[in-house]
Amino acid sequence: MGPIIPTYFPPDFSSPELLNAPVVQTQAAPLDGVVPDNYHGTSNYPEYVHLGGGKWLLAPESRMDSTLVLNGEQLDVVEARRVKQGDAVVVGRTENGEEGIYVHTTGFDPPAAAAADKFAFRTRGTRETPFSRCYDDLYEVLRHDREHGHIAWVLGPAVAFDKDSRDAMQGLIENGYCHALLAGNALATHDLEAAYFRTGLGQDIYTQHLKPMGHYNHLDIINAVRKAGSIKQAIHDLQLKDGIIYACEKQQVPYVLAGSIRDDGPLPEVIPDVYAAQDAMRVHARQATTVIALATQLHSIAFGNMVPSYRVMADGSVRPVFFYIVDMTEFSADKLANRGSSQAVAILTNAQDFMTNLWNNLKQ
Repeated sequence: MGPIIPTYFPPDFSSPELLNAPVVQTQAAPLDGVVPDNYHGTSNYPEYVHLGGGKWLLAPESRMDSTLVLNGEQLDVVEARRVKQGDAVVVGRTENGEEGIYVHTTGFDPPAAAAADKFAFRTRGTRETPFSRCYDDLYEVLRHDREHGHIAWVLGPAVAFDKDSRDAMQGLIENGYCHALLAGNALATHDLEAAYFRTGLGQDIYTQHLKPMGHYNHLDIINAVRKAGSIKQAIHDLQLKDGIIYACEKQQVPYVLAGSIRDDGPLPEVIPDVYAAQDAMRVHARQATTVIALATQLHSIAFGNMVPSYRVMADGSVRPVFFYIVDMTEFSADKLANRGSSQAVAILTNAQDFMTNLWNNLKQ
């Protein structure tokens, strides 16, 4: 049985509050990178604006904390820093149609949801939650989106510290379950360290025993890659034969490595300009249909803020964007939810157990 992709239920535009809604208003941006007062800040939910005569226009994508720019019947979600002087920026702070703007938060809720009990136990995932159903759903979603979607992974370095989890991620990439990889300098560095030295931060990736002078290994691999000029060339020069980054290069899966203040080196492909890194990540946020954010709080929140809760497909249908956050504690999941990504499903476990479980159920 294939995955259950929830049906999208659009707003009832025949309801009195929407039927009688005014036409949306815009104001010209006064300067490049400056939006008008009373601009409308976007969410990651489906957002509509009223063009008049009962015609409502859905933003084809969204992201949190951006603006809407209306050009005729084209509605774009634009980061404020990208707005150009004279752009017609949608203004209005209400979201229920009063100003011609409607934010639809229940589009994927089944009709019966309204009749659900007001009070219930265990409605949030915690360390006590059995995640069997979450795993089963995720297996089916990934099988579906391998052929019909765009699966983006957001990875922390913990995935590369263990031989089994690293092998599992390599297998998932090589079998089509990854269309884009988003990470930082550390994930790529320690994965390449593992490929060359069989260590992660100086520890054997299988036994976890410290190797003599192993604390130099990640610095030495960065130096070797910088000497080669690129990761691709270093893989060739050092004759690396396995790993996450090796699989991405082999399968031509794009990866974005966003720099941070504490980076060593960094590797040549790491993007040191935070806004350039955001732009590169946004390319995949615009395509993602499933996101798995694993063991990296800051990258998870950053990418979560870029990803809409829905995707308008080529045939005009609307489907949800599935977002899974995997971490040891509720803290990361709660932080992501508190930043507005309420659709994120948390699976609370360690990176190694998650990866091996996933791979064991998906490998052919």
